[in-house]
Amino acid sequence: MAHGHKGNDEEKVIFVGDSRVRKGSGFITPPDYTAYPGKSEAFIPNFLLKEWMVGVVVLVGILVLTISEPAPLGYPANPSASVIPMPDWYFLFLYQYLKYPYASGDYVLLGVLGVSGVAFGALLLAPFLDTGKERRFYKRPIASALMLLSVISVFYLTNVAWTHYKHELEASGQKPEHIQREEEALEKHEQGLPTSNAPGQQQEEVAIVDKDDSAMETYKKAGCIGCHATDMKGQGNAPSLRGVGDKHSQEEIVTIIKEGYNGMPAMYDQAIAQGVTDDEITHLAEWLAKQKAEQ
Repeated sequence: MAHGHKGNDEEKVIFVGDSRVRKGSGFITPPDYTAYPGKSEAFIPNFLLKEWMVGVVVLVGILVLTISEPAPLGYPANPSASVIPMPDWYFLFLYQYLKYPYASGDYVLLGVLGVSGVAFGALLLAPFLDTGKERRFYKRPIASALMLLSVISVFYLTNVAWTHYKHELEASGQKPEHIQREEEALEKHEQGLPTSNAPGQQQEEVAIVDKDDSAMETYKKAGCIGCHATDMKGQGNAPSLRGVGDKHSQEEIVTIIKEGYNGMPAMYDQAIAQGVTDDEITHLAEWLAKQKAEQ
């Protein structure tokens, strides 16, 4: 650097290259992590060991929850049951989207492949289209707007699908299976019985009381076997009648036959049409009230 002899205001500074600094060539090996104490660590085994430990804790927690509360078993499949099909909650927005005219019917190919292909294609191309260095969301209006629009659309479609499903249930008078399971679990809880239908908590089979009673013929004649089966164990959504006396009295059973209960239609008129008399229905209710787990 050279300096002239003029005043400070007119001083001229000249930078001259230093030949003692050699130009680097090739790959420069970065410093070892030990050069930054407290800021970095070796991937193996330090970092990886901590990740494994966290994974083990999470896995043990999931296993404990699984063992402590087994997953509830659903009802046996019933092809003749009248149900409203619904996907899992995380697919509700797609379920609602496919209901719209431009995504179904004559345009089903556009709805399934066209729109979905554009959405996933845009997601794959996003890193190549958005090449700016700015990462703050308010500095990226287009990307942020698309993200917010997508989130709002998913929430809106999910809410519309679920609301429409509830209206359909009210109009048809149906009760979802998970609601039926909750009500049954509540009844079992009030009776001090296990609330789960898991195999490890199944109760011993309840025997039929007075199997040779004339009420058994009335049971078959009235058409009860169509839902509750010949062995009274039930089938489909129809519950077992073995042990029904622990839940309902004779008067309650008569009311259920005449008015229905928990999705079961009234069976009184059908039984009368089959030639069953009122006395036989009363005797049938009395016999069913005797069906208890312990005698």
